[in-house]
Amino acid sequence: MFLDVQVDNIAVAGHWERPDPRVLERFADVPAANVGDALERMSVLDGGVGLRTRRDRLVGFALPVDVRSGDNLAIHRALDEARPGDVLVVNGRGDTTRALIGDLIGEIMISAGMVGAVVDGAVRDVDALSRQGLTVYARAVTPAGPFKDGPGSVGGPVAVGGVVVAPGDLIVGDADGVVVVPTAKIEQVSERVGRVVGNEEALRARILEARARR
Repeated sequence: MFLDVQVDNIAVAGHWERPDPRVLERFADVPAANVGDALERMSVLDGGVGLRTRRDRLVGFALPVDVRSGDNLAIHRALDEARPGDVLVVNGRGDTTRALIGDLIGEIMISAGMVGAVVDGAVRDVDALSRQGLTVYARAVTPAGPFKDGPGSVGGPVAVGGVVVAPGDLIVGDADGVVVVPTAKIEQVSERVGRVVGNEEALRARILEARARR
């Protein structure tokens, strides 16, 4: 940690496995909507958690963090557990009065190889986060900074945007929003999503063909 503070009140889960990183390649270009369809429209975050940076593509594995409203001490501790390809997923309890992530945390995320964040709360420094190459979703943007007192936890399941996210779950986001693929369903969804895309393209072709005949 770069902060010189006590983190005794931050609970950190034991080691958990990330899925095979080759999974990320399979979902790299798949629209979030199609992933949601392959999950039978489940595990899709509510529309209040929206894209806040210019980069609009996010595919990675969840590093979940639970924080007290307006407090980001647990996020700082979580960054010590980060691995390349991780996505910071924060239950900020929907609090929009104080930003939980800004450009300094963004710098640490980049150094750790993280690809973005999903925050059920507020963020700030969104232009700087965009320049850093991160993709960040949040419920709001505010210049107000956070407290750093705790408590909180790292590596346990969290609720974000109405969806439970466990460590290592696959996060897929684009301009439409964010979908969570539970680890146990990654292979199943990977197979289904190809059929979803194929069916959509077939329907699109019929629509265009009918339009051309008019």
